[in-house]
Amino acid sequence: MKISNKLLALSLILTIFLLPFQAELTKAAEESGSVGIEGKISAPPPTQAATISFPNDGTTTTESTITISGLCPNGLIVKIYKNNVFAGAVQCNNGSFTIQIDLFSGRNEIVARVFDDLDQQGPDSNVVVVNFPVNSETFANRISLSSTFAKKGANPGEQLIWPIILSGGTGPYAITVNWGDGKTPDVLSQEFPGTFNINHVYDSPGIYTIIIRAADKNGNIALLQLIGVGNGEVSPVSSTGENNGASGQVRTKILWQPAVVLIPLVGVAFWLGSKHQIYALRKRLEKP
Repeated sequence: MKISNKLLALSLILTIFLLPFQAELTKAAEESGSVGIEGKISAPPPTQAATISFPNDGTTTTESTITISGLCPNGLIVKIYKNNVFAGAVQCNNGSFTIQIDLFSGRNEIVARVFDDLDQQGPDSNVVVVNFPVNSETFANRISLSSTFAKKGANPGEQLIWPIILSGGTGPYAITVNWGDGKTPDVLSQEFPGTFNINHVYDSPGIYTIIIRAADKNGNIALLQLIGVGNGEVSPVSSTGENNGASGQVRTKILWQPAVVLIPLVGVAFWLGSKHQIYALRKRLEKP
């Protein structure tokens, strides 16, 4: 009976020990948007904020798009927000980031927020205000692109499907998608605003800068920059432009810690099981 209790206790310990790792693996898979992650060990959220170096606070521009650049913790995702609305994302590479975004009419409060692979948010960056003064007619005709994903991936050779939201302006719309891997950009046409899918097949593992541009029949332009991933391990490759292909490094983390602890525990379980079987046989033989 004592050995049976030990077996029960050991099973309970194994279940409790492995449950957090299973939960983290599931969470990583759900929040990564199919990015290639086999497992993630629980870690605290980022503690270091990004810093926006350009443009300067208080900048006024007549262009509807602007380049945002600055410093960031290497390897994290930098998401840019304008007036607290998602404007695009870029992978932090070699401690810095550069991204193009489009602007709202009038005042734009721009913030960079860093996220890790588990989508845990770090501190906000400094706030940079950019003014884009326009007349009322231009304001009414502005178009925008948005996405529920900042980063999404698929295995090399498999199709990556990405829903994009188009709003504002007057159709028809011409849309170009540069997937960042050197292939010819896709050219699409949309008659009406709404959600449409873009799709692509990456040939090799890597992290790619995706740039989507849209123009309506009146020449109004919207821009959205995102992060595409070809799942798998790649060698570090630097990238400073949108056409230079993969950048950074995709790391597949294997949960070896549970296996290291589990192997001796399994051995103990087999030993206890054998002892229990011998004990039970002896009891049966002792019966008259």
